[in-house]
Amino acid sequence: MSKWDKEVDILVIGSGAGGLLSGLVAAKNNAEVLIVEKEKLWGGTSATSGAGIWIPGSDNAKAEGFEDNTEEAFKYVRALSADNVPDENIRAYVDNGADMLRWMQANAPVQYISFPYPDYHAENPGGSPTGYRTHLPLPMAKKYTDPSIRTLRHPSPAASLFGYINWDIGEAYTFLYRPKFWWLTLAKMLKNYWLDLPFRLTSDKDRRLTQGNALVGGLRLALNEKNVPLWLNSPMQELIESKGKVKGAVINHLGRDIRVKARKGVILAAGGFDKNQKMREENALLYQNAIYSGGTSGNTGDSIVAGQAIGAGTMNMQSTWAAPVWYVPGEDRGRLCTMERALPGGIMVNQKGERYLNEAASYHVTGQKMAQREAEHGDASPTWFVFDADYRRKYPAGPLLPVIPDWFQEGAVQTIMKKAKSIGALAEQISIDPAALEATISRFNTHAANGEDPDFQRGQAAYDKMYGDPSVTPNPCLATIDKGPFYAMPIYPGDIGTNGGLRTDAKARVLNEKGKPIGGLYAVGNNAASAMGESYPGAGVTIGPALTFGYIAARHALGVND
Repeated sequence: MSKWDKEVDILVIGSGAGGLLSGLVAAKNNAEVLIVEKEKLWGGTSATSGAGIWIPGSDNAKAEGFEDNTEEAFKYVRALSADNVPDENIRAYVDNGADMLRWMQANAPVQYISFPYPDYHAENPGGSPTGYRTHLPLPMAKKYTDPSIRTLRHPSPAASLFGYINWDIGEAYTFLYRPKFWWLTLAKMLKNYWLDLPFRLTSDKDRRLTQGNALVGGLRLALNEKNVPLWLNSPMQELIESKGKVKGAVINHLGRDIRVKARKGVILAAGGFDKNQKMREENALLYQNAIYSGGTSGNTGDSIVAGQAIGAGTMNMQSTWAAPVWYVPGEDRGRLCTMERALPGGIMVNQKGERYLNEAASYHVTGQKMAQREAEHGDASPTWFVFDADYRRKYPAGPLLPVIPDWFQEGAVQTIMKKAKSIGALAEQISIDPAALEATISRFNTHAANGEDPDFQRGQAAYDKMYGDPSVTPNPCLATIDKGPFYAMPIYPGDIGTNGGLRTDAKARVLNEKGKPIGGLYAVGNNAASAMGESYPGAGVTIGPALTFGYIAARHALGVND
């Protein structure tokens, strides 16, 4: 009897965007493909995300009138990325991203639009202050009727309405700024969701797919057309290696271990070690608390450990996609804090009542500064987001939603919301010296009234203004905090995933500890050490590289040439 229970050309470990696309590329090139997912839901962290992708020089950007230069994009990323990231890896990304996007849109019901979203460090050489490198997915053109909808992972509560109704970027902005008749958008979404009968009687899934659900949903439909199986509840147990080459893997499926031979290659796309507390404590010293990560529960680093077991090297294991997060008691992960920090009328203060950063900076920079502050001074976890009644009426503060009265908020949210008639009384509730907090807010208000922030220059950079309120002048990110009652909500230094992992080359091949490729083994997404190093150049540099290196990996494994 053969020592193999099953044979395929390409075995993909993980069902996030990078894994699904690599499987689709292989299937479209007539390879026999198997995708395995350790959890009961498919889509990975990609499904929970906004699914933005950062792609220089795309056809989509040209259609919007933006003529990009990939050499400038390389220069921009190279200066931001870690020194140990090879030039070749960065070039592979910026040179192949546009090809990947063109191919994906032609071969799956996934469509993107180039968006005027400034690079996070747009003022740096090669950066784009006008944007158009970030691309956002359009909602799927048709309702998702495939039965796999029942096991598709929900979007994040921070990227959906009430945690279960999908919205697109335009609808999100409608709810954020609430222009005249905004409630018509809400009514339409509620009607379409609740009247999706009889499906609504048996599932809470929204079959109108947007953002991350649209990306992975479109890829899954294209895979279904090629009859590519996706096994759920099927964790990889170990890689099978012989004489320096990976031959396949052991997959636990339907309660038994199955030896799967991969004739052309194994592609690891199973995420980072976001939820592995032990690995975080051993590697990510600034970001040790797994509960504050926005990654999904299956991201426990299994594939990284499996790679190490056969001699694979790792790189930048200390690094994460850092982010400030809201944490609602009882939830299994943090909620990314993106736009609230830039909106006028709120500030972030440490436990001494002091501001210590530009609140409107990118979430990666903000998360890094919070973690560094906590490590050095022990007073930034939590950091308090302080705002007044005007802000409360107009904008969200994470899970604390506008329009909905305080008393009608979720019970767990009410336990973390602090409220008082005066700044001094609020300070006492959050164990801050009242005089210190009053002095901080007084200084902030003096300058905010003139649209200025001499301490941290909030609202000056192109990116800062992205989430400001355009109706507020002269600075869309600044307004005084002076109308009671006053509020405070805790924000923690967290992340949306780890981004250190297996060392790879420009072909996404996993390298051993001596820097040589391990035959038949590839790693993409957060399974691999990111080409971004410890930086975050722009919106979409997590999923953008995952898709691009998934595209590269499958083509290389099959020997596909241009």
